[in-house]
Amino acid sequence: MLQNARFSLVHIPLHRYKAYLQPILRLIFPVDPPNEGAQHGFQWANRYPFLNISITPTECSIVCLKSLAEELFNTTAISTTNSNDAMIFSEDLVVMSVEGEGLEAGKRVLELTSPLALVGISIFFITTYFSDYIIVPAKSKGQVVQALEERGFQFEERAEAYVNPAAGHNRNRSSTSSFGHLSPSTPPPTTVDELQTRTFALLEGHGILPKVDADIRLLQCAGRRNDSDGSLTDEMAIQVGLTKCFLYQPRFLSLTLTENEAVSLLLDRRLISNFGPNNVLLGNKEDFLIPIMLDLQPLPLEATGIVCGVAGKLAGSPADGPLSTAIEILYLSTARTGTVMVEEKDLAHALEVLRAENKNV
Repeated sequence: MLQNARFSLVHIPLHRYKAYLQPILRLIFPVDPPNEGAQHGFQWANRYPFLNISITPTECSIVCLKSLAEELFNTTAISTTNSNDAMIFSEDLVVMSVEGEGLEAGKRVLELTSPLALVGISIFFITTYFSDYIIVPAKSKGQVVQALEERGFQFEERAEAYVNPAAGHNRNRSSTSSFGHLSPSTPPPTTVDELQTRTFALLEGHGILPKVDADIRLLQCAGRRNDSDGSLTDEMAIQVGLTKCFLYQPRFLSLTLTENEAVSLLLDRRLISNFGPNNVLLGNKEDFLIPIMLDLQPLPLEATGIVCGVAGKLAGSPADGPLSTAIEILYLSTARTGTVMVEEKDLAHALEVLRAENKNV
């Protein structure tokens, strides 16, 4: 059961990626039997309650079951102290599925993360093609449940997810997102505006500037979640495509596997050809997303999670003044990197908002 499983966060520097390629592939393609509850037609994709593997221009980041992290990565001598080598973060994590339907992607993430950030709870927030997932320290699970319930969310046994009955049911395009806490050594902010102010002050103080590589254009895609006659063929094509992607160390790729949904991908447009000519992936192949990346490695580990504040500014909170026009934003927050993704048409405006907060941008 997703709610009771324990997960670990693994960080692998890019210069060590090849050394850990075999454990990564073993994680994606396990040889043991699938879960009994896996949906027919998606047995390979539904082996785990939750798995996310993300590769960005600065790192490889993995969220997986704690037992698998210890089995696959400890045996390859991962250091827990040297930031120049791979590391397994010591904090036990839990994954909670949350439905925030009826809101634009940016507003949905703010609705879910802001109440947790304001009570000082660290979160890792991942929105897949199908669902939203909050990843929190196991010790904070009770506080997270309380904060969500105070915000109107209720746990739905059938979906094994927290849902907001007040929200609609027309899901807008999804994304991947973010830690929502600045540092456990300081009192949590009292308002979203204060959270944003602290975020940009911390970034500027450590010389962290948003970087844009316009050569990277991303697509959000997914496997098919029905049991069509061609599902086995599609599944094989997806497995072959993923193998090609990971073998050649992609510049940008985020893979999410869960026990109830099909494969979810956020990937560099140049990787789409690895999946063959038969259109095995869902998603619009024409609308590209541009990543705005924050390399958070200069920050102490406990400060990871700045994207929530940056995303709040871009989404246009009420006190933002003349630049408060909301930008449609998607997110990916990994172990040591924060990424905000915007449509090409919104890139200039997003950078304008960031420049208004940081004179060094």
